[in-house]
Amino acid sequence: MSQIWIAVIGASVTAFLNKYFGHSVPEKWLDKPRFKRINTLVPIVLLSALVGVQTFANKKELVIDQRLAGVGVALIALKFKAPFPVVVVSAAITSAAIYNWF
Repeated sequence: MSQIWIAVIGASVTAFLNKYFGHSVPEKWLDKPRFKRINTLVPIVLLSALVGVQTFANKKELVIDQRLAGVGVALIALKFKAPFPVVVVSAAITSAAIYNWF
């Protein structure tokens, strides 16, 4: 068995055990205000990290390209409280236009 398969199986077992033990935690332990605040912030942090990595990374390099302009336009659209489809389409059009022009 190769090292990759050992890593895949190990990661799968770890993920299963995390999920199993996560469901086994008593509700009274998770009903604290501090845990609730942390749980509400985790998706925001993960999504922000994903956007950051997808915007500024190309394999192992730090890059500034058309994706930054798309994210900038999306931020401006969000600032003006545009609907989500408008935010996505305006960011995509901006990124595509800059990619094709330069």
